[in-house]
Amino acid sequence: MTAGGGHAARIQRAGQVVALLGVAALLGLLVWRVAFRDDTGAADKLGQGTPVVAPAFVLDRLDRDGRLALADLRGKAVVVNFWASWCIPCREEAPVLQQTYQRYRDQGLVVLGIDVNDFREDARRFMRRYGMTYPVVYDGKGSTVGKWGVRGFPETFFVDRSGKLVGERISGAVDIERNREAYERGVALVLADAP
Repeated sequence: MTAGGGHAARIQRAGQVVALLGVAALLGLLVWRVAFRDDTGAADKLGQGTPVVAPAFVLDRLDRDGRLALADLRGKAVVVNFWASWCIPCREEAPVLQQTYQRYRDQGLVVLGIDVNDFREDARRFMRRYGMTYPVVYDGKGSTVGKWGVRGFPETFFVDRSGKLVGERISGAVDIERNREAYERGVALVLADAP
C-alpha cells in the first residue's frame, strides 16, 4: 500500500465514523423525544375518546397563492394529511388521497395536505409528480405537529363539518392493508353528517 493510499483509507474510515456518530445522535434524539413527549396533542386526546376540536392553523398555500386557515373549511368534511416530499410512504399514498378527493369533492369533502419540515420547491415537485390537485399548505417549521400530536409521516386525521376530530388517527400510509379500512371508515364518518 502506498503512503497516499493509507492516508485515503484513514480519511474514509474517519468519514464513516463521523457518519455513524451522526446517525447515533439522531437515533438518541428520537428515543428521547418519544420517551419525554408531551401527551397533550389532539391525537392523544382523540385516542383517549375525548372530543376534541381540530387545532387551528393559518398557513401559506403551496397549490396556489395565498394562505389557508382550517377555519376556512368549516362546513366541509376534511381529510387532513401530514406529509413531506422525502417521505417514502407519502409517495405510496398520494394517489389514494387524490382519488379520494376526486371521488368525494362534490359531496363536500376536502383533502388537505400539510407539507411539514420540507423545502417548498421539493414539495411542489412532489405535488406535480403525483398529480395532487387538492389544497396543500406549507408548514416548513413544523408548527402544527405538536398541537395535532403528529409523531411521524405520513399521518392522517378526519375533521367533521363542525370542526371536530372524528374516527382515528392513521399513522403510516393510507393505502397499505393495515390502514386502508380505517381510512375508508374515517372518510365515511366525515361524509355521513352531510347537511
